[in-house]
Order: sequence, then structure tokens, then C-alpha cells
Amino acid sequence: MDFIQIAILPIALILFGYLAFQKWSALILGPLLSILVALVAGLPLFETMLGPYMETAAGYVKNYFLIFFVGAVFGSVMEETGAAKALAHWMAGLTKGKFVAPLIMTITGLLTYGGISGFVVFFAMYPIALHLFREANLSRRLIPAAISAGCWTWSMNGPGTPAIQNIIPMRVLGTSSIADPIGGAVAAIIQFALIFAYLEWQGKAYQKKGHYFVEDEHVKKFTQALGEDAQLPNPYLAAIPPILILVLFNVVQMPVEGAVLAGILTAIVLFRNYGGDYQEWVGILNRGAMNSAPAILNTAIVVGFAGVVRGTVGFEQIISMLKDLQMSPLLFVAITSAVAAGAAGSASGGLGVAYAALGTTYASLGVPMGWVHRVSVIAAGTLDTLPHQGAQITLLSICHQTHREAYWPIFVTQIVIPVIAVFALIALHGIGLP
Repeated sequence: MDFIQIAILPIALILFGYLAFQKWSALILGPLLSILVALVAGLPLFETMLGPYMETAAGYVKNYFLIFFVGAVFGSVMEETGAAKALAHWMAGLTKGKFVAPLIMTITGLLTYGGISGFVVFFAMYPIALHLFREANLSRRLIPAAISAGCWTWSMNGPGTPAIQNIIPMRVLGTSSIADPIGGAVAAIIQFALIFAYLEWQGKAYQKKGHYFVEDEHVKKFTQALGEDAQLPNPYLAAIPPILILVLFNVVQMPVEGAVLAGILTAIVLFRNYGGDYQEWVGILNRGAMNSAPAILNTAIVVGFAGVVRGTVGFEQIISMLKDLQMSPLLFVAITSAVAAGAAGSASGGLGVAYAALGTTYASLGVPMGWVHRVSVIAAGTLDTLPHQGAQITLLSICHQTHREAYWPIFVTQIVIPVIAVFALIALHGIGLP
């Protein structure tokens, strides 16, 4: 057993996470660390980068670009016509000022479950969260956790979601969007219930410690924008495109690209008077399309790293050692998916890495592929939320919060609670849950 061949892999993963936290771009880190691994592992450098690295990265783009593309365009249409905001405002009025932080989590989750991308939801929800938190006198440090918990837990990993994280196992394992429906639903309910309870408790705990809402110029700027409600679409109409996507994707079983495209066309027809004139609509569609390119490129560049890792002797030895431990097959899936996502700082990137490197291994574990699908998706949504996650850094910036102020609730809601859910799911299948 070659110690150096094995050691370079965790070292490369740790370096990736550390440098990403230092704001190095994935576009640099993917090739750079692939070169490092290739050199240390004794692989031919140029052949490796032009072969396994580029083939794996290009394969990811080939398989998933259209999903990123239609998702980004749909998000742009829903955001810029005010449809996403109309839905959020309507749902916010249902609880009449109660359960504010859990309400924000619930609204963001429903929006993302309906196919609206997380980045769009960030901007749509933040002014609303700010307004509701001010009314309830809750600390602003809880806003990032409330928004991101809705985006990146049960709505990302539950059965039937059109999220890219749910699509990747479908394409590799041949499973359906509602793979492991009973277990997946139980895990989603566990996450929702625990996050709901925690956010409500944490908000009150902050108040007991003297942490209340802080009013400043930043707050005034954002809350003033909430006076534009008269220009928003009818919330019932705004709900039609996301519902249509879910029905076409899960009931009709249309490919997700087609379902989201239908949602885009429906949204354009319903909200044609809210997007402006012809040139403004062209701008909306252009911005959505442009948003898809950096999103998939950042992920594909990281996934290419898996193509290099997969060809090393150290990788083969690590997989052999893990198999020799005779751990539960689902625990093996959970650990490898979580570690890959932690290294990539992305659940979708981590799943891309894990399935590119271990897809054949997962398929040979001897357990139902639906179980592998659901466990891997939930597990990828744990360590992806370490402090170097790019989307998290973006959200903290939008919310004018720092890691020191706001990371702990994010850690609890998006690492601790999903870990509880994935272990509960593994245990339930271990005792015979179908």
C-alpha cells in the first residue's frame, strides 16, 4: 500500500476546501488540484488533463447543461416579473406575524420545490424576511439560516423535487424522481420539523440574550422596496408555473428540462404584462441564460477533478479499504457523498464527483437503487454547507452578515439536522422499511 498515493487525495480535498474559503475560484482550483494529484500520483500530466479531466468535466456539461439553462431562465422570469415575490408575500400573510423564522424557511422551501433556483429565492426573500424580522423584533443573524434552510434541505433532497441534486442519481442509477418515496418523505418531514422547531427556539433564545433586530441604513433601503406590492402579479396565478412543473415532472414523468420549459412558457404568458416591453423581455431571458453558464461551469470544473482522482492507485486502495470495513452499503454511500460534497463546497458538485468516481460501485452494492439515490442526495446536503460554500458566502453578503454572526444556525439547520435525517433513513431501511 502506497502511503503517498493515498495521502494526496485527502490533502487535495482539504486544500480545495481551505482555498475555496480563501475565495479562490473553483475555475482555478479544479485544474490546479487535478494537476497536483496527477503529479504526485505519477500520472502522465497532459494526457490526464486532456483525457480523464476534460472528458469528465465535458460529460457533466453534456448531461446537465439544459437543466441549469432552463432552471436559470425560469428563475429569471419568476423574479423579474415579481411572481416569486407575489407568492412569498401571500404566504407570509398566512401566519399573521407568528413563527417568523420558520415561515421564511417554509416559503423558500416551497418556492425551490417548485423549481425556482436558490439564488433567485435569495433576492426575492431577503427584503420580505427583513420586513417580517423587523416586525417581530428578531435578530437579523437568523435570516441567512432561515432562507438557506428552505433552499438546501428538504426541498433539495425530498422525493419529486426538480432540483439538480435529485436529477444526478436519476441519470446514473436509472431511478425515478420519487425514488424511495416513503423513506424520502420521512427524512424530509424529519428535516422540516426539526428545522422549524430549532429556528423558532433560536429566535427566542437570541431575544433572551438581548439580540434583537438592528435598524440601520441598509435595513431602510431594503424595506422601502416592499411598498411596490401593487405591481405584483396575482399570487394564485404566480403559483401556476411551479405547480405545473411539479405535475409534469412527477405525474406525467416528462423530462425535467421539458417540464421547466413548459413552466417558462406558461410564466411568460401569464406575466407578460409584468416584464415590460419586448426589449425588456429579451433582457430577462438573456440574463437568465447568462446565469446558467457560470453555474454549470463552476460545477463541471470541480467534477473533472473526480475524473483524475478515479484514475489513481490511491483511490482504488481507499475504496478497497472502505469495502473491507464491511460497513452498511448505505453508510458507505452517505460517507462518500458527504465527503465529496464537502470538498466541492457544493451538493450538486459533490454528487457529480461521487457518481463520476463511484457510480459503478454504488450500483453493485446490492441494495435498492432508490435507497442509494435518496441517501446520497440527503448526505450531499450536509458537508456541502461548510464555511467555504460559495452560495452561502453569497447569501451572507446579501444579508449583510458575517460567518461569526450567522454561521452557527446555518451549521445546525443544514449539517446537523440533515445528518440526523440521513442516519434515521439508513436505520429505517436497516429494520425493513420498504
